[in-house]
Amino acid sequence: MKTFLLILLVVAVFFIVRHFLTGPSITPAEAAARVGAGTAILIDVREPGEWAGGVAEPAKLCSLSDLRGARAQWKSVLEANRDKELILYCASGARSGLAAGMLRKEGFNAVNCGGFGGWRGAGLPVRSLD
Repeated sequence: MKTFLLILLVVAVFFIVRHFLTGPSITPAEAAARVGAGTAILIDVREPGEWAGGVAEPAKLCSLSDLRGARAQWKSVLEANRDKELILYCASGARSGLAAGMLRKEGFNAVNCGGFGGWRGAGLPVRSLD
């Protein structure tokens, strides 16, 4: 019984910590609806080498490393969309959660949409960069 309670506690702590690390999240379908309504933009925070496998059709391409660095990709996107919700995705949802947290600290309305596989799996439009 003690082992079961310990496992249950560990699982609960994992989900609580995960929520605080990745922040608020939405589904790919919710993201597509908000982008389609013009109230949000979708941003792929993966690194450029990862984009070769395809990206969400409406996504802006702004890597997490650039957000942490010079912001060459991010500067114009942030300036042009300060009044919109920023919906971020990466490969798994971890990096997009970190990026969303960074942007929320700067006053942006940013949420995590998880991983690219979720977008593709929902049958939403994808474009190739080849």
